Amino acid sequence: MADNTAFSLSKQRSIGTSAMVFTDQPAPRASVSHAEKARSLYIHIPFCAHKCHYCDFYSIVDQQDRQQAFTDRLVRELRAQAPFADDRPLETIFVGGGTPSLLAPKLWKTILQELDRLFDLSAIREGTGEFSIENNPESVSPQLAQVYAQGGVNRISMGAQSFNPIQLKALDRTHDPEKVPGAIEAFQRAGIHRVSLDLIFAVPDQTMDQWDTDLRTALALPIEHLSAYGLTYEPGTAMTARLSRGEFTQMPDDIEAEMYLHTIKTLRAHGYERYEVSNHAKPGAACRHNLNYWTSKDWLAVGPSASGHFRGARWKNTPRLDDYLKLDDNGFAPICDYETPDERRELMDLLMTSIRLTQGCDAKSALTRAQTLGCEDQLMLAAVMCQDQGWVIDADADFWQLNDDGFLFADRVARELIGALIVDD
Repeated sequence: MADNTAFSLSKQRSIGTSAMVFTDQPAPRASVSHAEKARSLYIHIPFCAHKCHYCDFYSIVDQQDRQQAFTDRLVRELRAQAPFADDRPLETIFVGGGTPSLLAPKLWKTILQELDRLFDLSAIREGTGEFSIENNPESVSPQLAQVYAQGGVNRISMGAQSFNPIQLKALDRTHDPEKVPGAIEAFQRAGIHRVSLDLIFAVPDQTMDQWDTDLRTALALPIEHLSAYGLTYEPGTAMTARLSRGEFTQMPDDIEAEMYLHTIKTLRAHGYERYEVSNHAKPGAACRHNLNYWTSKDWLAVGPSASGHFRGARWKNTPRLDDYLKLDDNGFAPICDYETPDERRELMDLLMTSIRLTQGCDAKSALTRAQTLGCEDQLMLAAVMCQDQGWVIDADADFWQLNDDGFLFADRVARELIGALIVDD
């Protein structure tokens, strides 16, 4: 999961390096429980063949002459952060972008060899861990698939977005949808059988029949996981600029809601259960890496714009490749944001993400933590209000869970819960 970089890059100037994240934290100790050590790693590859109009993730049009320099720099950052995994097996690795599959296979081989040398990948290689890489069907080759497989990659995330050329054109996607099955087959031939597919709905002028066709085309493929996102218009993107110029109209909320509910019904009928607002999986196939995000576990993060979370501290690498290549603090990268550990913010973050999960938010734990902040009663009142609105199933349950209508208002529910923790100055 790459981080949102929609707001102006001018507001994301470097304020130091990620060394401050780790030097401000105590060194790894044998007495620290495994749960307090980073078990996950996010890697951001910024290169893209083309900047899609809806995308607000940090990416740059691929420059082959900078791939080697980027790889060398990434390896140095991996070396700097590896000690903070403390020789314990990594449970998950996720590589996002950009388009990671654009990186040359020989450079991927270098990165994968370094990962194997620097980190304990035993759980991943045994199949109990998860190693995912995002891919564009246009840049997949049998050679790349083999390199992935030999390096321990065991899960692929494929950015299809749509199988309809009209919708792909509206999104400014340039790939040929007919190449998606072939790309998946290349990975399966290499021995990588876990595949997730991304789709986008509520595209301008999209009909329900077209969306249903996209869903059924995806379900005909050998996949175990499907992410279905409603199109969002993020600040600073070309898609939002086109909308403001009147080139098209945004999908009405009621039609988008119908598409979302149709998605749930269709996927359930085919054995996929929603485990997060936009994510659906066959039994046992949920993305473990993203679940670590949504439940506020620790993860290391490398690459320009990558965001990490370590023992309560959060940081974001500066989303600028030039800065990333030039500024090297013993391997640590320049950062544009750093938040020291803060119990109130940590609980807000957990409420915001965990309420989006089908399993819900651990109410007992949240209320206990809110009590230490003097906000227990306010938080409980917020949960009751969300129940009264018909969004939360039972405010008195061990977990606050959303019903189908509640998932349509997940952001509103999160705002209500978070608002209960805000203290007026």
